[in-house]
Amino acid sequence: MPRKRDAAAAPASPSSLIAPVFVASVVRWQRTHGRSELPWQNTRDPYRVWLSEVMLQQTQVSTVLGYFDRFLARFPTVAELAEADEDEVFGLWSGLGYYSRARNMHRCAQDVMARFGGVFPQRSEDLVTLPGIGRSTAAAIAAFCFGERVAILDGNVKRVLTRVLGFDADLSVAASERALWNAATELLPAASERGAIESYTQGLMDLGATVCLPRKPNCLLCPVNDVCMARRQGTPEAYPVKTRKLKRTSESLWLLLARDSAGRVWLRKRPARGIWAGLYCVPVFDSHAALLEALPQSLRAIAQEDDAFLHVLTHKDLHLHPVWVESGDMAAMPGEGQWVAPREWEGLGLPAPLRKLLA
Repeated sequence: MPRKRDAAAAPASPSSLIAPVFVASVVRWQRTHGRSELPWQNTRDPYRVWLSEVMLQQTQVSTVLGYFDRFLARFPTVAELAEADEDEVFGLWSGLGYYSRARNMHRCAQDVMARFGGVFPQRSEDLVTLPGIGRSTAAAIAAFCFGERVAILDGNVKRVLTRVLGFDADLSVAASERALWNAATELLPAASERGAIESYTQGLMDLGATVCLPRKPNCLLCPVNDVCMARRQGTPEAYPVKTRKLKRTSESLWLLLARDSAGRVWLRKRPARGIWAGLYCVPVFDSHAALLEALPQSLRAIAQEDDAFLHVLTHKDLHLHPVWVESGDMAAMPGEGQWVAPREWEGLGLPAPLRKLLA
């Protein structure tokens, strides 16, 4: 009778083969060359780490720094953020974009209070049940704050790991994404290495942000270039592989900027879904004709259209056409809304292009 193959004799995966050298190199590099002076580092406060992780999604560190400080100054605890008015949260977030992050962040703070007594849970499997916290964000909080041995896989880390492993499976396929998660887990430091998970996790983030760049990666400066398959192949920019991309669209919108003699602007809250959901904005129309039709007859002749300009969203180009109406007699404006003075709208959540126009 043929003998059953011993499971231990199965070939080792590429990630497990390089794991000891890779981990040691990343940890050593991070402790000597990685970032360590950011305001959300050198802390085990999950509130601060969570805030930074949410803000850093799709946003550069240099942009986040000021917002992070302002949020902590206004909402120093998760309890104070949970009790805040959503409009104030949007006002502080204004300019960061991706406003669903701010909405989920507010809901998450309320959930932490309601479900966990105001204390962030320590395990990634519990953290991921909170609004706006995905698997990678949950892992980052659990690793940095509670030392949990768990893998992260944000955009920067995906780039580092796919290049090092020569992982060329299409990440737009769910099975490929799961395979990369498995590989990332196999690469984790041993549980016995005290403090290694924090340095390793931060090191992967730092490598992706400062060395293993999307274009023109600095392979000569990389601490893991000797085990990097993509460097050996000479094709680092070919990774990661993701063939399915969202189709880019464009849209033209006309913005009615009505201002009265006191300098107040007519604003109304956007619907809960769609572009600029939940933000305060001027009335928006699909055409110049529709905008004029909505105005009282007496104001149509004084409406002045400025040059259109482009505002770029992640997957959409917005061609915005500002139309100004300034008059002392501005009682009747289209749709529900309110007159808002500059000192008031400065603290509201406004779309970034509108804030620039009003400024």
